[in-house]
Amino acid sequence: MEQILLLLVLPTIIIFLIQRRKIFRKSLEPPGPPGLPFIGNLLQFNSITSRHQYFWQLSKKYGPLMSMRFGSRRVLIVSSARIAKEALTTHDLAFSGRPQTLVLQKLSYNGLDFAFTPYSEYWRETRKLLVLNVLNLRKVQSFSPVREDEVYHMIQKIAKLAASSKSVNLSEVSMTITFTIICRVGFGKRFGKVLEIERLKQLFHEVQAMFAANFYSDFFPSLSWIDRISGKIGRLEKNFQDFDSFYQEILDEHLNQDRSKSSEEDMVDILLKLRDEKSFPFDLTLNHIKAVLMNVLLGATDTGSSIIVWAMTALLENSMIMEKVQAEIRQLGKKRMITEDDIPKLPYFKAFIKETLRFYPPTPLLVPRGTREKCNIDGYEIQPKTIVYFNAWGIARDPEHWKNPEEFRPERFLGSCVDYKGQDFEFIPFGAGRRGCPGISLGMATVELALANLLYSFDWELPFGMKIEDIGKDVLPGLTLQRKNELCLLAKNYV
Repeated sequence: MEQILLLLVLPTIIIFLIQRRKIFRKSLEPPGPPGLPFIGNLLQFNSITSRHQYFWQLSKKYGPLMSMRFGSRRVLIVSSARIAKEALTTHDLAFSGRPQTLVLQKLSYNGLDFAFTPYSEYWRETRKLLVLNVLNLRKVQSFSPVREDEVYHMIQKIAKLAASSKSVNLSEVSMTITFTIICRVGFGKRFGKVLEIERLKQLFHEVQAMFAANFYSDFFPSLSWIDRISGKIGRLEKNFQDFDSFYQEILDEHLNQDRSKSSEEDMVDILLKLRDEKSFPFDLTLNHIKAVLMNVLLGATDTGSSIIVWAMTALLENSMIMEKVQAEIRQLGKKRMITEDDIPKLPYFKAFIKETLRFYPPTPLLVPRGTREKCNIDGYEIQPKTIVYFNAWGIARDPEHWKNPEEFRPERFLGSCVDYKGQDFEFIPFGAGRRGCPGISLGMATVELALANLLYSFDWELPFGMKIEDIGKDVLPGLTLQRKNELCLLAKNYV
């Protein structure tokens, strides 16, 4: 009798203990919105393109450290400078991983890059190699003539459109200028033909769509077969193969012994030399080099073009600020173009750039992190293999750190030491800590020079009959903040 009773009671006790453990563990997790069984919070994003705005609204209810579930994956949203600082300083090593998603794995050549690969000895050595040989300040400055040459070509093209009263597609202009500069700096090659630019533009749009897509493989491993029969795997594979073919063309040109070399080494030259000298701690293959090129090309082009377009959008909405920025630039006198030596003489322009980055961070949720080990943040227990989003867009609107955060006001940065290089956690458009962007100087050199010349050489207006509210600010889903509608304006020659 006692044995039968024990057999009946024992399962109840076990179930009770399991449920109690779940409740206890749940109490240690950060708060967050309730989700559905099995799928968690995933359905909440089906029709949402601006996840950063949605997360910011949720943080007002659940707090600056918020937990969610995307299928089987734990997700953490950080929405305050205080918690971002704790995570990226005290616990930076724990937060230095990357979530292993299908898209990141594929586009990084299975973790051979430096942006998306997990934290490891390989990552440390690759980052060090790039910073010392490619992304250091001296090397960035050495490419100043390339940037100035390409920006001058940009001005000439726009001047012709202005003379004939034709509209200027600034979305296309910004994509082209950032792309052509990074190709000359990185690959030693100038892409000037419309078909070449259009080909790469389509690849960028497609990779953005891949970053925005939800793959069953990432959140429901047992349902990964759905990605294949739905065509998503095939689409991702095609996008990868198209990029791979492009990189292979670049490498074949550099490996050609009859190729005429320029006096200045480009990134591919440097990487191939390191491969041949075997001076890298790991065997450097062509796939390693392709993975690094992917990081540089996607990172510099997408983010740079985003900043330029949103900067011009902000000026259209704030005509007084546009007047002040242009007056400061034009007080330099009549000249062929603004050079990089002129930029440090423009404090209001520099403040305007910072305010653009605060208001429109190019990667609003940054590149997602992954926790490598269990840690405690703000009294909550964070589990390993948690996907972490730092809401840079929301953090830059926190009224605890920013007065009137919804007001676009460059003056807030005049006389301020706050900068975007990862030391001020209320302002992290390029991330911070170990996984902060190492190419800030390279990217911002192009952005500042291009914008300064757009504002020096031309006055800008909306096309006839168009109102400010018509330009819209809807964004495309994806990793970077890209306008849904292209920004087309009329330019009038000033010089």
